[in-house]
Amino acid sequence: MALTPLDIHNKEFSRRLRGYDEDEVNEFLDQVIKDYESVIRENKDLLHRMASMEERLNHFMNLEETLSKTIIVAQEAADEVRGNAKKEAQLVVKEAEKNADRIINEALVKSRKVAVEMEELKKQASIYRTRFRTLIEAQLDLLSQDGWEALDRQSRELDREMEQAQSERRASELY
Repeated sequence: MALTPLDIHNKEFSRRLRGYDEDEVNEFLDQVIKDYESVIRENKDLLHRMASMEERLNHFMNLEETLSKTIIVAQEAADEVRGNAKKEAQLVVKEAEKNADRIINEALVKSRKVAVEMEELKKQASIYRTRFRTLIEAQLDLLSQDGWEALDRQSRELDREMEQAQSERRASELY
């Protein structure tokens, strides 16, 4: 158990012959009591200040821990956002590549189709030219034959006969 100022004050010493001067001892004890009380007060103040400092230290340690956790959460969130953005960018790139491949494939199919149609049109044009040339040559052959002259003569004779028949009919209608 700790010694208190009251313990010092109430302490009684036995007396002996040739002992210390009682007044001196009492004065010294009074001084010790004052100093001891001062030390106790100072100790209480220091304990109080230490408790206050420990409380502040705990507050700051809690604050530091909270800030550390907040920073960690923010870093994790940033990492997650960065990761999600990267994944989303990769998906966008893949989708764009897929669309580009589709567009290229469609263009290739269309160009092949156009090339096939063009070849078909060239063949048809060649066939048409050949047939038309053959037809024109046949018509030219027909025109150059002598049969046309005979036909032309017969046609003129028929026209004359028709005119004559019409003239006769008109004349017969008049009488």
